[in-house]
Amino acid sequence: MSLNETDLQNALKKYFGFGQFRGLQEEVIKSILEQKNTFVIMPTGGGKSLCYQLPALMCEGTAIVVSPLIALMKNQVDAIRSISSQDGIAHVLNSSLNKSEVKKVKDDIINGVTKLLYVAPESLTKEEYVDFLKSQKISFLAVDEAHCISEWGHDFRPEYRNLRTIIKRIGEDIPIIGLTATATPKVQEDILKNLGMSNAKTFKASFNRPNLFYEIRPKTKNVDADIIRFVKQNHGKSGIVYCLSRKRVEELAQTLEVNGVKAVPYHAGLDAKTRARHQDMFLMEDTDVVVATIAFGMGIDKPDVRFVIHHDIPKSIESYYQETGRAGRDGGEGHCLAYYAYKDIEKLEKFMSGKPVAEQEIGHALLQEVVAFAETSISRRKFILHYFGEEFDEINGEGADMDDNVRNPKKKHEAKDEVKLLLEVVKQTGEIYKSKEVVNTLIGKSNALILSHKTDKQSFFGSGNSKEDKYWMALIRQVLVAGYLKKDIETYGVIKVTKQGLEFIDNPVSFMMTEDHVYNETNDDTIITATKSGGGTDDRLVGMLKDLRKAVAKKIGVPPFVVFQDPSLEDMALKYPVSVEELGNVHGVGEGKAKKYGKAFVEFIAKYVEENDIVRPDDFVVKSTGANSGLKLYIIQNVDRKLPLNDIASAKGMEMPEFIKEMEAIVYSGTKLNITYWIDEILDEDQQEEIHDYFLEAENDKIDIAIEEFDGDYDDEELRLYRIKFISDVAN
Repeated sequence: MSLNETDLQNALKKYFGFGQFRGLQEEVIKSILEQKNTFVIMPTGGGKSLCYQLPALMCEGTAIVVSPLIALMKNQVDAIRSISSQDGIAHVLNSSLNKSEVKKVKDDIINGVTKLLYVAPESLTKEEYVDFLKSQKISFLAVDEAHCISEWGHDFRPEYRNLRTIIKRIGEDIPIIGLTATATPKVQEDILKNLGMSNAKTFKASFNRPNLFYEIRPKTKNVDADIIRFVKQNHGKSGIVYCLSRKRVEELAQTLEVNGVKAVPYHAGLDAKTRARHQDMFLMEDTDVVVATIAFGMGIDKPDVRFVIHHDIPKSIESYYQETGRAGRDGGEGHCLAYYAYKDIEKLEKFMSGKPVAEQEIGHALLQEVVAFAETSISRRKFILHYFGEEFDEINGEGADMDDNVRNPKKKHEAKDEVKLLLEVVKQTGEIYKSKEVVNTLIGKSNALILSHKTDKQSFFGSGNSKEDKYWMALIRQVLVAGYLKKDIETYGVIKVTKQGLEFIDNPVSFMMTEDHVYNETNDDTIITATKSGGGTDDRLVGMLKDLRKAVAKKIGVPPFVVFQDPSLEDMALKYPVSVEELGNVHGVGEGKAKKYGKAFVEFIAKYVEENDIVRPDDFVVKSTGANSGLKLYIIQNVDRKLPLNDIASAKGMEMPEFIKEMEAIVYSGTKLNITYWIDEILDEDQQEEIHDYFLEAENDKIDIAIEEFDGDYDDEELRLYRIKFISDVAN
């Protein structure tokens, strides 16, 4: 079917109401209308589905669209039906239909009403469907999400492997259109080979999303606090936070909620109704943030998602690209923030351990690319585009300064000699090794593979041992991106020297190597959280607060520890609370205590903050989700009822020491707990008076010092219980 440009423009206007095509759409559609096998690689949001929808509406017969996602099929069918007066124009054929619905679909195809038939690959294995479609006029067959064919794709589905055989059974000469949003050169080759369309016209749009800002932060134990801080700085904007596990999704959504962020969870474990409601809340802007597993976002077309956060690093660059691609589809800002710790990579590798060896190898290789991306300090955009086989000019390219590495460049040093040595070693070992073995050869570390090739006997073995393995690994990544080395497509991961690399060996030029990020376990930024303070405490302020505590305690005639304990003062020197309300969020304080003693402390801190020009992390205090609030309430209610303490403890399956710890937390945060009835059972009047006088005079409330003082007259439990009564009576 040949058409001129005007006819195409008119059809676009008639069916979709658009005035012009975007990017490669027009050329792709022409290729399909000319009945040619066509392969389309177009990033999410590039208008991929229109490439097969418009020709399907224009051609005689029915186009079959193979798609792996039922939700996505439904969305597309609804969209096509909305532009036509006939509902039968588009149908889904999958396992969710009953007999009468299947009959309706067949009738509409026979009567020439249906232009687009969406099927899951499994449906095409059913004899009755294949026999039926064989007898109909099929305009073409589109394979959406074609990367599912490749084991190297991030979403491999074995049932996609048989598509070529099935298509042949429906009709020998049916044109095939393969479409994918993410495909590395390796995956592209797989798709073309597997669909038997090596003669296909290939259309590849740029993978560059210039409006997206890429950032990787080290993942510390305070990651929740950092996420809350980020979301609050982007108040009122829509965002998605991806987590790997359902449990983490639930916890983080709850934490965001209690910290004043409108957030809902989304994962496959929720019932369909809840999932649909949460999805709608996000689309209708009744909630700002969706915390989700990757089950969310497939087929979601919300153009104004302003940030995508990865709480856990994804399994592949493809997944990362696709998920971050949900930000800024309207061309507006899109911040892509991911948290990285090598621990997470090890966890993902552990998950793979039960899988077949070939699958493990692929999974491991994909993960190493993610590690390289996270740890690299070169332009992240250049890295991603190189991964997808696209060149990028990091000086003048669109969006060149839109990532953390470019904005905060790391030190560079001349590495011309090291690059030459690296290229020579790859060449001299016969281009048979992957990165790991190349590095081992350079540093002189042998393993079974190296021994089997007798590489350890060569003169160049260990020639780079003045540098450590991390250095060489970083250099390999940068030399790959520079184009002097390449990964072989057939035996993915094996490194070969390019023509450019051979020229470099003969005629070396300057090569400025950027130092990689080092993500140590100790790389714990001082992000604020409501747990005990870490290394970011202001020691000078702690000293001053101790003096203030002493003065306040003296004034009311109680020991200093009764007012606030040391961990509370340390937390104040980390968070700088300047109101009684903020003080209530400090470790071990609570509302009651804040009101009783807090005024002098917050006034003192406010003055200190002003005099020392301190930037306060005032809204970075993470309130816990109150997982223990039910237990706290249970203890208070049952102590009020004067139930024996050992009964209350055993009802909750707790040993006495653990139970006493819970009661201590309650009284130290300022809540009264009247356990006199129990103390009277275990200590007589004289004993109580003796312990009371001790705590009243004591410098601190440490139990081991008290045991020593009383020369073992009282045990740990008796003293701890009396201390609870003392704090409750005197302080609260």
